[in-house]
Amino acid sequence: MKFVVAVDCEGPACVVGSPGGSLTDSRNFAFARLQATREADAAARGLFDAGATQVIVWDNHGGSLNLDYDLLDERCDIALGVGFPHRWPGLDATFSGVLFVGYHAMDNTADANIAHSFSSAAYQWMKVDGVEVGEMAIDAAVAGLLGVPPLFCASDDKAVQEAAHFFPGIETVTTKTGFGWNAAVSKHPRRVVREIYKGVQRAVARRETSRPFQLPSPMTYEIRYKRIEHAEAASRGMRAGERVDPYTVQWQLDSITDRF
Repeated sequence: MKFVVAVDCEGPACVVGSPGGSLTDSRNFAFARLQATREADAAARGLFDAGATQVIVWDNHGGSLNLDYDLLDERCDIALGVGFPHRWPGLDATFSGVLFVGYHAMDNTADANIAHSFSSAAYQWMKVDGVEVGEMAIDAAVAGLLGVPPLFCASDDKAVQEAAHFFPGIETVTTKTGFGWNAAVSKHPRRVVREIYKGVQRAVARRETSRPFQLPSPMTYEIRYKRIEHAEAASRGMRAGERVDPYTVQWQLDSITDRF
């Protein structure tokens, strides 16, 4: 059994945003990196103790240089940095599942902590064939093209609801209850670590009932930008899309991997 644990930094316990800025701008960012490491380690330990033969921990927030790597279980392999051929570095069809730790809800999610889709500064929303999607749906669809299902999600209550909507039956752990971009009532971080360890083991035990997630192929992919000049730039050049309105650009894709 082989798994990839995808780790973002917005969803862990006791992490909120920064007024008027991103998580990276927040005084909370140092703790976010540490707690993301702890939660990733708990997931990896749960996988190994459930019989995993390989676990890749993928550091994928921002420039992908966030975690305290020496605090991870030494049995892990670690994917870091940028420039990989596709999302999910190291993943292939021989893997049993992917896991989301520290992810966040998509744009336009009310009262979710730091809700966005890839760029909180640039994007208002992303849609596939008219349905709004976020980072979890995109990443699960990329894994799904290899036949690898999503097994687990740990994040705030809004992101957990999003995961359950797109991936019915997925095992989840709620780290905190969001009351806005910069407000949450969180479980204690150590309690969350214990819950993730146990939740991941439940997910592995139920893996045979999990199914890969797929988005339509071909598809219409849309981005609504927050600034008009970003939409202008996206509608020009070699990878230009079609301008739908002053802020929205769409592309016709054969597969989600044409974009990601």
